[in-house]
Amino acid sequence: MTAALHAEWTKLRTSAGNWWMLGGAAVATVGLSAFAAASISCVAGCTSDFTKVSLTGVQLGQAVFAILAALLIGNEYASGMVRVSLAAVPSRTRLLLSKAAVLVAVTSVAAVAGVAGSLLAGRMLLPAHEFLWRPAIGSVLYLELVALLSLGLATAVRSPAGAAGIVLGLMYAWPLISRAFGDKTWSRRLDQIGPMTAGTAVQATKDLAALPIGPWHGLGVLALWALGAMLLGWGVLLRRDA
Repeated sequence: MTAALHAEWTKLRTSAGNWWMLGGAAVATVGLSAFAAASISCVAGCTSDFTKVSLTGVQLGQAVFAILAALLIGNEYASGMVRVSLAAVPSRTRLLLSKAAVLVAVTSVAAVAGVAGSLLAGRMLLPAHEFLWRPAIGSVLYLELVALLSLGLATAVRSPAGAAGIVLGLMYAWPLISRAFGDKTWSRRLDQIGPMTAGTAVQATKDLAALPIGPWHGLGVLALWALGAMLLGWGVLLRRDA
């Protein structure tokens, strides 16, 4: 496993594009969060959830993490490099686990930077902003789970563009479909099982009773999506030829 981890780390760190994407994810997260925080103007009586507003950029940063994760294995299938990887690491389970471990490690660094920068911007731009650990830690975990969801789907469909498209559809199209339902009961149910609508509940600090799902329960829903995608990718990787 150590050799497999070292190999995956070497492949990731020697590609300059990966570092640009990780840096871009952190910058995009902070930038959008700062813009959202600056757009709120109120002197007294504000009812906005300042912490959640200051983490708005996570919804943009997740797209970059999803694309990076899809490229991590999708590019190997596109170029045929996956055959070399499997020759070096014959255990397909070990190969996938090593990719997942390296992905989580590098996305964690970028996610922490993006979330910390977003909260700092919120602290500077929003009145009475209060730092809370749950939204901060939950947002980092959220971004890591989005990356794993994308990695699993990319392993299953063997196409970086296809996997990224599916993940971005789940993240951004699902809430639109939910809002399109005239029935509030069905709309609420879709919000409870949607990967983004449920996962981002962990950022909320106000009116928790009005949320479709609890903060940690919502993150658990996203974790199930990520686990399902990884299991699907693992099954396809075991059964199909490279």
